[in-house]
Amino acid sequence: MIRRLKVFAAAGAAAALTLSGCGGSDSGGGAPNAAPTDKVLHVSFLQDPGQPPDPDIFYAGQGLLLTTNLYEGLLQYKGGTEKPEIEPLLATEWTESPDHRVFTFKLRQGVTFHDGTPFTSAAIKASFDRRLAVDQGPAYMVKDVESVTTQGDYDATITLKAPNSAFLDYIASPYGPRMVSPEGLQKNAGSDNAATYLTNHDLGTGPYTLTAAEVGSRYALAAYPQYWGDKPYFEQVEIPVITDVSAQQLQFNNGQIAAIMHDLPSSAVEQYLNDDKYAHYSLPTMMSNYLYLNPHKGMLTDAANRNAVVQAIDVDALVKQTYAGRGKKAEQVYPPNMMAPEFAKQSVTHDRSVLTGIAGGLPADQKAITIGYDSSNPDNQLISNLIQTQLAAAGLTAKVQSYPTSEIYGWIGTDGQSAPDIFSSTAWPDAPSPYTWGHISFDPDGGLNYLGCSAPPVTAALAEGLATGAPQPFSTAAEEAIKTGCWLNMADVDDFMVAQPWLKGVEAAHVVTNPNSLRLFELSAG
Repeated sequence: MIRRLKVFAAAGAAAALTLSGCGGSDSGGGAPNAAPTDKVLHVSFLQDPGQPPDPDIFYAGQGLLLTTNLYEGLLQYKGGTEKPEIEPLLATEWTESPDHRVFTFKLRQGVTFHDGTPFTSAAIKASFDRRLAVDQGPAYMVKDVESVTTQGDYDATITLKAPNSAFLDYIASPYGPRMVSPEGLQKNAGSDNAATYLTNHDLGTGPYTLTAAEVGSRYALAAYPQYWGDKPYFEQVEIPVITDVSAQQLQFNNGQIAAIMHDLPSSAVEQYLNDDKYAHYSLPTMMSNYLYLNPHKGMLTDAANRNAVVQAIDVDALVKQTYAGRGKKAEQVYPPNMMAPEFAKQSVTHDRSVLTGIAGGLPADQKAITIGYDSSNPDNQLISNLIQTQLAAAGLTAKVQSYPTSEIYGWIGTDGQSAPDIFSSTAWPDAPSPYTWGHISFDPDGGLNYLGCSAPPVTAALAEGLATGAPQPFSTAAEEAIKTGCWLNMADVDDFMVAQPWLKGVEAAHVVTNPNSLRLFELSAG
């Protein structure tokens, strides 16, 4: 996931970010909805985020809206830009040694955690140690830290056990190590390193604090009065969980919520594109729609069969029917805006006949497969239905099934028998380094390796690229991953958002590395 950038010159923003009016089918035209006067921002989640807003546990998608507004790291990616660019956050200056092992940071002064305690260099080691102790998906980012030494309250040096060309990307990543109050962690440690406490509280330094976390119902934030930076315009943020996309659109069209930030179905996208009552935005991301094949079930245990299934899928048709105007067919294995176009090229020739020949010789039970998708993503539901039809034409009997986010993450590290044969998912890297996508997707212990596929040549190439930062090893890793038949990058996808016309600052609040989310303190009403 990650799964970053901020400022554009005015001319660049106009070219890279699409802003125009639109509306829903039942809006009926008329006057735009009025801006709120109470400084309360109402937005929504389509389905619950699926994980608590704990920065060392959270590893899903839409809940970045919580974690990135509650917590801050030493660095971050700029908002409002098309390409990733690191900028200061809790660190004001930094250096990196030529061998990618030693990193120094000069820290921002005058910052307090939400429990009122001061942010100092002591928080770095405490936050790293806590992430290691919790040992969830994002823990890999600090596992190679050899030492954290401090030079007073506002200078620190981090030394790694081995060269890591992606370390600054980790630090700036929306999933990277956030600074958490050492005193708060100690006070609320309990028996689980404060994990229980952080399900409905926060210990960050961000512009907002967590005031409600009612799983499956609502989340709420309030502006932190002692925030070190510019004070947010919106003093409170209400985020109901709306489990039906039509109900979400109705609330938006009626002015009850200010924006829909993610997972609008293609039919709704078309409606909003053609109605001038609302603003719509197509924003650059590092997001792709991937297909995962399960190497542990049925006919797909054979790599040749997996590759035949991949060849049988007409990706051009899928993309045209699903992402018209907000996405394109992927040409690289990695997500967009990550590698130069000459690397990691993906070329799969559409040919249904190979799978047809294989399917003709299979027993009936081997022809039956399940295609799964995340229940919060209407695009993947459509894609799964289209793939079902395409594979049926090649001789397979496929059923389509939805899965909640929490269950999807439960497949990781298992024998794959509870997972579907094929899984369609929109995903993004933890950070812009190719390693952060290759590792979480292709390595055996990757946090997004949902169906447990791996290959030694992939892991070896990724390790080489991590040490040097050179692009060729990452390109080799991608080529080896494609050979397994376990993965296919189908589409590079923009962030399509709709907003009430009075909501200002959307482009500046959007970060190319943080899809489905906005930096809420950048927003205002006008």
